[in-house]
Amino acid sequence: MDLYTDEYFMREAMKEAHKAFDLGEVPVGAIVVCQNKIIARAHNQTEKLTDATAHAEMLAVTAASHHLGSKYLNECTLFVTLEPCVMCAGALHWVQLGKLVFGALDIQRGYSLTKSPLLHPRTQVVKGIKADENKALLDKFFKSIRE
Repeated sequence: MDLYTDEYFMREAMKEAHKAFDLGEVPVGAIVVCQNKIIARAHNQTEKLTDATAHAEMLAVTAASHHLGSKYLNECTLFVTLEPCVMCAGALHWVQLGKLVFGALDIQRGYSLTKSPLLHPRTQVVKGIKADENKALLDKFFKSIRE
């Protein structure tokens, strides 16, 4: 039995999303994995850093690049709880990400809403891992804001 499944690593990304939720940030979490080892963890920090670009994916990619000493992540997998936005997908293209695994679809701002391909042509994509759980946390967050 393989311990290191997409579900296993998505649960790790979900831990980051819960940290964001607890801090009043949009609850998105991300991790970068290389050779079955987590080399970077991040969650949204747009409020804390007063930076609209401080998405979980951007922070995780930056940390992973620093860890590896490389601007390319072609041997890495990014696990993120929500489909990346166009900005993040563009960044994933530039780092030549090996594989992207995401949970919930972002039906308002997800990169897949655009017609032209945004990810690097060699990036493999797996979607829908723990999608319902990830969407439930996002829904809970936005419901609490409206109340």
